[in-house]
Amino acid sequence: MTLTLASIFADLPDPRTETANKKHRLSDILTIATCAVIAGAEGWEDIAAYGRAKEALFRQFLPLDNGIPSHDTFYRVFARLDPDAFADRFARWVAEVCRHTGLTPPDIDGPTHIAVDGKSARRSQKATSTGCLHLVEAWAVGNRLIVGQRSVPEGSNEIPAFRDLLATLDLNGAVVTIDAAGCHAETLEVIRERGGEYVVCVKGNQPALHEAVAGVFDRAAESAFAGCDGHTSVGDAHGRHEERSVTVVQDPTGLPAGWPDVGSVALVCRDRQVRGQENTSTVNYYLTSLRVDAAELAGLIRGHWGIESMHWILDVAFREDESRTAAGHAGANLAMIRRVAVSLLRRAGNKGSIHNRQLRAGWDDRYLIQVLQGLSKHSA
Repeated sequence: MTLTLASIFADLPDPRTETANKKHRLSDILTIATCAVIAGAEGWEDIAAYGRAKEALFRQFLPLDNGIPSHDTFYRVFARLDPDAFADRFARWVAEVCRHTGLTPPDIDGPTHIAVDGKSARRSQKATSTGCLHLVEAWAVGNRLIVGQRSVPEGSNEIPAFRDLLATLDLNGAVVTIDAAGCHAETLEVIRERGGEYVVCVKGNQPALHEAVAGVFDRAAESAFAGCDGHTSVGDAHGRHEERSVTVVQDPTGLPAGWPDVGSVALVCRDRQVRGQENTSTVNYYLTSLRVDAAELAGLIRGHWGIESMHWILDVAFREDESRTAAGHAGANLAMIRRVAVSLLRRAGNKGSIHNRQLRAGWDDRYLIQVLQGLSKHSA
């Protein structure tokens, strides 16, 4: 049996110079680190300790000519490794596994739904607009898999990073949902150029567009929303009662020029009551290239927050917000491994929390191999 994880790194450029001090293969270093993070390792010393504890296992699949690398070696390699190239190899691996396991097209009805969002690692200081390591990522909602990541360069913000990430993705037949930070005409043009549809939240960072979309619904209200499509849903969970209504106007008029291929605008109203406390109400507008009914659009808007579930797992189970790894590219590369780990553990096909699955991957070598190679067709 071949540990396919090692093969995805075969053509990844090695950032190290060829000297006598280069004792460990790049694929060995990256494979051990990935397995260690899946099993709960949080930093470089954890990764090296896991490698030493599991050396007999790794020797079944990896050459390990000079044994297990030290924690300093793991750190130095990850700090210098190109994070975009590293993320792209993982994305390619996920796509390949999906093809071999029958998960392309996705195992859900309807088009592929890709949610794109940003996340900060608060303790990892960087000279970005948020003052810390900030990442943008693409998440396949139906399959719950990471499909791409870019880190925000120092001195920049997430807006160009969104475009850089989207430009790497094949979006044919996909619907991309994105929050207000991605509400820029140039970003939506990239989605359309890559073959995708978009659904984007419109807020005050685009005042002219926001005012124009609000005007569409003001005019619709004057005619009692004649010709509009609506959908209402009610949900109760965790002591929270929420009522949601979505109203859609297709082929809207009066919008500013330059927004590509607009098909519809949507008004989303939410009324929420938590444990009997006073109601809170929110109103949001959306712009989309789609011409679909309100129920379908409501599903896409709600589904977008699946990426927030992944962010919650990263902070609770993987303690990402506590990580101080920031030097060079180490933080971005370690963050990508965490996202792959979340993807694989959520699809591992057994009951139990993510933390429980991490522990099992550390204790049970057969389960670790299952996580790496056996993406289940059934949601975890």
